[in-house]
Amino acid sequence: MPGPGNEVIGQEEIQELLDVMKSGYLFRYGSLDDPKYKKKVYILENEFARYCGVKHALAVTSGSAALIVALKAIGLQPGDEVIVPAYTFVATFSSVIFSGGIPILTEIDESLNIDPKDIEKRITPRTKAIVPVHMLGNSCDMDTIMAIAKKYNLKVVEDACQANGGSYHGKKLGSIGDIGAFSLNIFKTITAGDGGLMITNDTDLYKRAFGFHDQGHSPSRSGVEVGQRNILGLNFRMNELTGAVALAQVRKMDDIISTLRSKKAKLKSAIADIPGKKFRTLNDPDGDCATLCTVIFEDVAKAAQVAKKLGTTTVDRSGWHVYANMEHVNHWLAERNLPHDKGAYPQTDDILSRSVNLTVGVVDAGLGASFGINIHSTDEEIDIVAEQFREVYS
Repeated sequence: MPGPGNEVIGQEEIQELLDVMKSGYLFRYGSLDDPKYKKKVYILENEFARYCGVKHALAVTSGSAALIVALKAIGLQPGDEVIVPAYTFVATFSSVIFSGGIPILTEIDESLNIDPKDIEKRITPRTKAIVPVHMLGNSCDMDTIMAIAKKYNLKVVEDACQANGGSYHGKKLGSIGDIGAFSLNIFKTITAGDGGLMITNDTDLYKRAFGFHDQGHSPSRSGVEVGQRNILGLNFRMNELTGAVALAQVRKMDDIISTLRSKKAKLKSAIADIPGKKFRTLNDPDGDCATLCTVIFEDVAKAAQVAKKLGTTTVDRSGWHVYANMEHVNHWLAERNLPHDKGAYPQTDDILSRSVNLTVGVVDAGLGASFGINIHSTDEEIDIVAEQFREVYS
């Protein structure tokens, strides 16, 4: 069982899909006067923009595509440096690389997000942007990050792929920086199997993003445009089938988040008094997506012992979310004499080696999240999981 959105797929998604299939019209563009054109992607973009409180949303083929489109929209040039956290999914790094940039890794803090204190140490004359990643549904310290970006005239691309529906001081994640990116794959808050979304309040950035996602075309929200192409682009268009499922899921977002927050609160309360550990820092507890519950132990050996007995692993051993475990990215970094081996980011290594992710809504071994509860767990089941954790710990 992966993400919570996948677990609440029902008649709403089926009906949206049938609406498209019965029409026989699967392409995202069409005439608004054509009854066969159900404009699911068009509606999705408008509804998601309203949900996030921004002017523009753009539907694309994946979270990786959303990041690439965002980076190209801000004008990333070959050799530009982009500051990213050492703990994030591999797509954050690879998107920068394929956009022509150089990822400059930065330490995390006990929020498991980028450490603002380390950002300024990494800034050089070649720095173009900061990519704060809202890891595991928890917001970054965006006030501090935005202040740093303003001080050094840097762009901010929010990687909210794991934090769809989360917020920070009343603002939806992805809407605070210059541009935000989301994923709709099966492990995320909501899903369409795959797919992605990008949002911004900057109309110029939106126009550039739209052009890059569709062979250079300027924004044309329904019909196919002929001519008027002024930039080179690729094809990251979302089709109507993906848009149909995503649309139904967006409409379930608040219910999903509300349910997860309630269940996570019960789990945390049931294990809160256990000594020798703490929960990770939440930069805005009210805005947490509550997809996972991270426990940080005082002792490395204790964390490893507990994780093993629970049938899971400490976060530092969890695969392609930890910089030292990304052999293909590390090969690229090594060729350019950039830090990459374990030990290069000691603060990150220390925190992740003492951390264990308990599942709440996302079950993903790639996150070291194989033990815990899920969106359907009853109060009794939550109590059982909490008791198992207590017994193993003691």
